[in-house]
This record gives sequence, structure tokens and C-alpha cells, in this order.
Amino acid sequence: MALIPVDPGDVATIVTTLEMRERPRPRPMPASPLSLVAWKAPDLTKYRTLFRRVGTPWLWFSRLVMADAALAAIIHDPAVAVFAVVDRAGIEVGMLELDHRQPGACEIGYFGLIPELAGQGHGRWLMAQALMRAWTAQVERVWVHTCTLDHPSALNFYRAQGFTAVSRAVETFPDPRNLGILPADSGPQIPRLANRR
Repeated sequence: MALIPVDPGDVATIVTTLEMRERPRPRPMPASPLSLVAWKAPDLTKYRTLFRRVGTPWLWFSRLVMADAALAAIIHDPAVAVFAVVDRAGIEVGMLELDHRQPGACEIGYFGLIPELAGQGHGRWLMAQALMRAWTAQVERVWVHTCTLDHPSALNFYRAQGFTAVSRAVETFPDPRNLGILPADSGPQIPRLANRR
């Protein structure tokens, strides 16, 4: 057993990949006042704004630094479905991204709600929506990944929805707060280390 040092300017996380190999049995759709709105070939600025709103507490930053052409190639691909979760007032409060580009599989690429909605059952509703759309006739595997930077209940939530953990990896990356990509007060539950020289 060994500890692996992490550069003080980096963040380290354990990424768990989970999968579902069988379509879940039908069950009643959980109640929610939210609705799902499909974004066909979404505007990049609008997409990044929602990505930031949902993901900043968990240090989501990859789509914020991606070149426009690279991001458009993903979210404008006809095999990738992007949805905004909208509340009764029409405010975008969550996102769902389903990636069917790999034959026979669907990745739940992004799945999240703003932190203010946590613990109210909306996640179960959103997952029911995701699975209903992910399991097309050709799909044999639906998969998702989560990490130790996500909500503390994320891993158990996915397991409760029927996913099974199949692999783990350690990921390190430069802290986006140190780079000015995300505000310094983002993800207060994720410690920033002093950079000693």
C-alpha cells in the first residue's frame, strides 16, 4: 500500500464507472414539477452557461475549456442528445446529456441538477427520464461515471437506480480554481492546497 503524492496545484479524484446491462423493469415515473427540454444543436454559450450553473460546485470544467469546434463536434452530433431541466418558471436548473455514438451503448455523459434541488427526489425523476431515453432498441449497455468530487450520495444513487460499478481509476488535473476557470470559492468541500515553494 502506498500513497501517491499529488502536486499542490492539482486535484485528485477516484472515478468510478458504472453500467447497466439490462433494461430496467417498467415502474411509475417519479413525480416532479420539473420538465425536460431537448436542445437540438445547442448554442455553445448557452450550453456552457448551464454546464457552469450545474457543475461549478463539483468542479466540472472540461466543457468550459474545450475549443468551440471540439465542443460543437460533440453536442451537435446527431447521436448526442442534450436536455435542459426546466422548472415551472422556465429557469434551467439541470442538464442531461446522452451519448449514443458508440454502437450498442449509451453513456450518460452529464447528469445533474443545481445543488438547491438536492434531496427532493428530482434526481430519481431525472434518472427515470434518462433511462427511458437511453434504452433504445439497439442499446445493450448504459453506463455512467462519477467521482469523489461529485455529490457525496452520487455513487450510492447510481447503485440504487440499478447500475453496477465495474471499474475505478484515479484522475488528477490542474485545479480549475487556481487557473481562473472557476471561481475561487467553487467546491468549498474540495480542499485547495497551499502551493509551497
